[in-house]
Amino acid sequence: MSERTARVDELLREEISRIVAREIGDPRVGFVTITKVEVTPDLGHAVVWASVIGQSDERAATIRALGRAMPFVRHRLGVLRLRRIPELHLKLDDTAERGTRLLTIMQELEAGHEPDVPPLTETLPTPKRRPSVDEETAPGAEDET
Repeated sequence: MSERTARVDELLREEISRIVAREIGDPRVGFVTITKVEVTPDLGHAVVWASVIGQSDERAATIRALGRAMPFVRHRLGVLRLRRIPELHLKLDDTAERGTRLLTIMQELEAGHEPDVPPLTETLPTPKRRPSVDEETAPGAEDET
């Protein structure tokens, strides 16, 4: 990342935060913090990371409402006098939630308890064991797949 894009990232983060806090009148947009903005080098697109406080359904509603408000926010960014105002792509920033979960697990481990962690869902299929060369050539070997 160049120094220029880093400055634009921070400028956009500050201005988007100001617009969301003061100019969006949608009551569904609750407690939102714009945590980070990542602009492409050509200033064509920007990913806006937003952290939302609340229950999962409230967070989802807030992100949907904020996503619908992004064209308004982009229009209001015209005051920055940039050559090109990027298209804004909103993403939920759940790092605070994941950090809190990690701290809870660590505290349970320190206390000597087994942490109450839901099992991870498998994202890739479990590979099947391949027969060795000896098993393939052995008489009576059958394919078990």
